[in-house]
Amino acid sequence: MAQRGMGRGFLLEKPDRPITPGTTRRIVHFFRPYRLEVALVLAAIVVISVVGLANPYLLKAIVDDAIVPRNLHKLTLYAALMVLIPIITGIVGVGQTYLNNLVGQRVMRDLRNSLYRHMQEVSLRFFSNTKTGEIQSRLGNDVNGIQNVITNTASSIVSNFTTTVSTIAAMLLLSWQLTLLSLALLPFFLLITYKVGNIRREISKNTQKSLADMSALVEETLSISGVLLTKAFGRQRQSIARFERENQNLADLEVRQQMVGRWFFMLISTFFSITPAFVYYLAGRIIIGTPPHGSPAITIGGVIAFTTLQSRLFFPVGQLLNVQVQIQGALALFDRIFEYLDLPIEIRSSPTAVKLDPATTEGRVTFEHVGFRYDGSGERPDLEDVTFEAEPGQLVALVGPTGAGKTTISYLLARLYDVTEGAVRIDGHDVRNVDLRSIPDVVGMVTQETYLFHTTIRENLLFAKPDATEEDLVAATKAANIYDRIIEMPEGFDTVVGERGYRLSGGEKQRLAIARIVLKNPPILILDEATSALDTVSERLVQDALNSLMTGRTTLAIAHRLSTIRAADQILVIRRGRIVERGTHEELLVRGGVYQALYHGQFEEGAREPAPELDGPEPALASAGRPYDDTPELS
Repeated sequence: MAQRGMGRGFLLEKPDRPITPGTTRRIVHFFRPYRLEVALVLAAIVVISVVGLANPYLLKAIVDDAIVPRNLHKLTLYAALMVLIPIITGIVGVGQTYLNNLVGQRVMRDLRNSLYRHMQEVSLRFFSNTKTGEIQSRLGNDVNGIQNVITNTASSIVSNFTTTVSTIAAMLLLSWQLTLLSLALLPFFLLITYKVGNIRREISKNTQKSLADMSALVEETLSISGVLLTKAFGRQRQSIARFERENQNLADLEVRQQMVGRWFFMLISTFFSITPAFVYYLAGRIIIGTPPHGSPAITIGGVIAFTTLQSRLFFPVGQLLNVQVQIQGALALFDRIFEYLDLPIEIRSSPTAVKLDPATTEGRVTFEHVGFRYDGSGERPDLEDVTFEAEPGQLVALVGPTGAGKTTISYLLARLYDVTEGAVRIDGHDVRNVDLRSIPDVVGMVTQETYLFHTTIRENLLFAKPDATEEDLVAATKAANIYDRIIEMPEGFDTVVGERGYRLSGGEKQRLAIARIVLKNPPILILDEATSALDTVSERLVQDALNSLMTGRTTLAIAHRLSTIRAADQILVIRRGRIVERGTHEELLVRGGVYQALYHGQFEEGAREPAPELDGPEPALASAGRPYDDTPELS
């Protein structure tokens, strides 16, 4: 496949973009469907905060109106109210916590769904340039990193703000002098908190980047393929050293993130702890300095109530100061998530898109002066002026050196990319005007690198046709000559194939891929030397069944084997993104040129001393009635 320079500059190589107010608006957007629940949470928070103010005033009343005048009736009433209020606020608090977590988890669910849905629509260009571990980190680590902010921080802000405002108001009613003393250094703390938040935001970005890098490293080196490669080359020590370096970097960043501002918050905590001493001292001076028969500005009960309010104030103020730092770090994670949500959707269905029906699609494929560039900045296009037509039922073989553009042509037909120039048509319909959801129904792909999910054989087959019956599965697997092997397995169709199908041999994986395409039954086939992993015996057995599948279906084959090419109705020789020759095998040999040079260079020496062939030719491409041709590859 011509992947040269694919998408250079596409993958998030730009500097970190600044966090804007738009980030906050987008966060709020995810809460809109739950406006009623959010309103109930806010109402509960206000009720708890306001009702909670009653206790300090009840303390004042108990001292000044009940104990000092020795009023037992009032003492009983006030004591009963002090018991009742926590019960009421506790019940309301449980309901508020439930709604708060319900909303938070639903927002998290919606955010994950939006991100996953968007990633499914992003073009293949992005995934060809992005580490899988990086994508997993965005979906996992980054989203999980904001969970606490979404679930708890929003309600915490409202709760602490309401508590702070109402408490300061109550304190002012008791003594404005003591209130000013308690709040004297608050503006200074707010300024320092803002600066600490900016530092933590930057560290948070670097921490998540390091976490993504480590996730990518683990995904690459601890997959079955990665472990096999590491062991085969004896590079375990190097892999361990690389992991340990990244792990140490992550650990250092985590320590920095946790320690940022700790001295500052220690200072705040110390100030809040010693402030009551100053309050008692000032209140004592006021009371002691009042004449014996005068009325003091604050009573003993008032001092008790004030210090109770003050202790009630310190926690929410501390939380508000700390939450600003947490939010700054969380905004960095939100911005990373929104960066993925903002990735452009390059391949879309047009408003007037036509839906193709596999039952009525003839399968005529037309390329009209097609030009294509993967990144738009290459010195030359990846495809240039590619023009050909495949009639329904015809086999078109694409041959040429690696990187010539063969796979790119097949990707344009499946509309995994859009052409830069010209048009690709199916039955006369430009694929850009065909409903995206219907293209996979009429175009089936089987590639050399077979991908199987880490699940059962049954589930892997049903991926092609979810409503397939047991009889459909049996027929498809028999057609691909894999049925007998499946029933030999202990669990049959319910056998788990392992990661990427690693528990199966290469030939077995390829035959399962062929069974999937048989099950799907599309009118157009794209075969990237799809049976190259089959051994000679298996290939001969499956040849007749696949020839039946070919009947009436257009096939575009990226061919390396001579048997494939000889069977083709049309051979297209691709070189540097252009069709340099076209015709049948015999016509091209007689004509001379690139194809003839490839043929003689590959086969003349091998004809005198034939090498053993490990993989048979493409059985699906051998025409009915033609003899089996056990020949070397043409590349």
